[in-house]
Amino acid sequence: MATMAGSETMAKLPWAYLRLPPFPQVAIRVLQLANNENVQLHQLGDLLSTDPAFASEVLTVANSALYAPRYPANNIQQAIAVLGANTLQGMCITVGARAYLGKSMSHPALRGLWRHNLACAVIGERLASMGLLDKDTAYTSGILHDIGRIALAVIQPKEYANLLAAHRGTPESILEGERQLFGWDHCETGQRLIADWKLPEDFEVVVSEHHCAKRTDGGWGMSELIKVSCRMADAAGFPAFPGCEKTPYGELLDEVPAGERRLFYTDLEALTQEVAKCIHAMELV
Repeated sequence: MATMAGSETMAKLPWAYLRLPPFPQVAIRVLQLANNENVQLHQLGDLLSTDPAFASEVLTVANSALYAPRYPANNIQQAIAVLGANTLQGMCITVGARAYLGKSMSHPALRGLWRHNLACAVIGERLASMGLLDKDTAYTSGILHDIGRIALAVIQPKEYANLLAAHRGTPESILEGERQLFGWDHCETGQRLIADWKLPEDFEVVVSEHHCAKRTDGGWGMSELIKVSCRMADAAGFPAFPGCEKTPYGELLDEVPAGERRLFYTDLEALTQEVAKCIHAMELV
């Protein structure tokens, strides 16, 4: 596992060392509540209403070209009724992550990181919809997969942006540079955040293992889907750092089960255009 290499460093630097600012709490509570199969939609609406500014942002996204609603929602309850709890999860974590980055997004390297996360989420959603995996969970997993990297960017935006801009190598090769700078890499940081937020263990696996080698038994689940989606985002021109080495798209397609592969984008340019359109729609909000 990619996260194990820093275990010695982890023992020397306690979690409190990172001094992470709090993530928007309403986004975390929506993630927690939406995973309860007995949740009522009005409960989610009531929760969002406790933070009017956040609710307004979510409503704006819900009415954006990204979701292309047939009829615009006039309030958050209408938006939830149309979109459902699963879609709301991804929307709230998207809004929360963007708010978390805040002014850091003005730096090109950190904006590139944000676009990588969105690209992974969009590709994951599209890929899941070709098979039996839940597309909304795939989108949420895509946004969450690099939540540790987003957290590191919030702690020291200038220093981390410099690392992202200067590093050259495979996607996982940057982990050592992160450990040297922070004492933790982004996989370790994200895994700890998911645990602290008491989110489902499936998200924890996605966050901690997205740079691990693919399974040798050919198994296909959400973790494997996000591994591929992350590298497809790189290949499509949305890498987490500019010097990231890209896996040829044909090799990535070979990692996708035959059923999904037959229905998915065979042309990288077409996938790139679709992802770019979604990112553009989000950035207009």
